[in-house]
This record gives sequence, C-alpha cells and structure tokens, in this order.
Amino acid sequence: MARFFNTINDQHTAFIGKQKMFFVATAPISKEGHVNLSPKGLDSFQVLSPNKVAYLDIVGSGNETSAHLLENGRITFMFCAFEGAPNILRLYGRGYTVLPGDKEWDELSSYFNLPLAVRQIIVADIYEVSTSCGFGVPIYDYVGERDHARKWAENKGPAGLETYKQEKNLQSLDGLPTALAVKK
Repeated sequence: MARFFNTINDQHTAFIGKQKMFFVATAPISKEGHVNLSPKGLDSFQVLSPNKVAYLDIVGSGNETSAHLLENGRITFMFCAFEGAPNILRLYGRGYTVLPGDKEWDELSSYFNLPLAVRQIIVADIYEVSTSCGFGVPIYDYVGERDHARKWAENKGPAGLETYKQEKNLQSLDGLPTALAVKK
C-alpha cells in the first residue's frame, strides 16, 4: 500500500543514497506530445534538503527533461530497490534547469564530481513523496558503471561536445525549446 509524505525524510534519503540508478519522468502539456522517461546513474543524484533535490545531467542524444521543465515544470523521480527489501520511492516536484554560468551553478555543481560531458543540473522542489511495495521489481546484482559516456565525451572533446549540444540538445522531440536554446 502506498504511503505519502510531504517531505523527504532521513529514511528516504538513506534509501536514495543506496540506489545505483533512478528514473526521471516529464511530459509536455500537449496530450499528443512525447512523455519522457529516462534512466540515470553515475552517482548523479543529491538530496539538498527535505524538499529539494538535484541531479547532474550529462550530454545525451536528447534534452527532453529541460524542454518539459521550461514549458511546465512537472517532474517525477522514481527509485526502485533492485537488491535488499523491496521498495519503490517516488518524488513529485516542480523543476528547472541550471546551466553553467547561471547564478546557482557554482553552489550546485559543488555537490558533484563534474565529468567532461556535464550539460546541466536539474533541480526540483519536491511537494510530495510516496513509497510503495516494489514486490514486482526483480532482484539484480550491481556490476559497475559503464564508461561509454566518459569515453565518448573524451573523444568529442570540449569543442565537439559544444557542437553536439547545439545540433542535438536545443529542442525536444516535439519542437519545444530547451534551457540551452533559451540561454543561447
């Protein structure tokens, strides 16, 4: 049975800290638009306070989260226990994108090890937390992190990454602008 909370408590924070992967969901306002659900890893998530979280976002083939947040701010995070006791934790919030050079960048980036491929930090103010059983989530063994993103970024280099972001990360699949496009 699901339980609901107004804040992220110490037990939630401890659970989040043990997870090697989480999921981010956003959607545009348009009912015809693409709902985005992305897996994330690389020790990139931080609980900043009982009602604020952030994750470090690296350059990728799309930038749906930033576009959806710019349009409507809605975001949901989900953490699943793939080992130990079954559990699912969801964080519901209103988010925004922080880019290098923004006034919050220096403070927020200090929470992370910044890889070459860093694109932005996604921040969310959390208004509701829910937990549920997770009985249907299979058990997996964590083997390690993939090094593909690091190698890809090193191969591109800083200038190549900037070019890639300009080519691939300025709008969503539905043509919505991202924070990168607005800042441009």
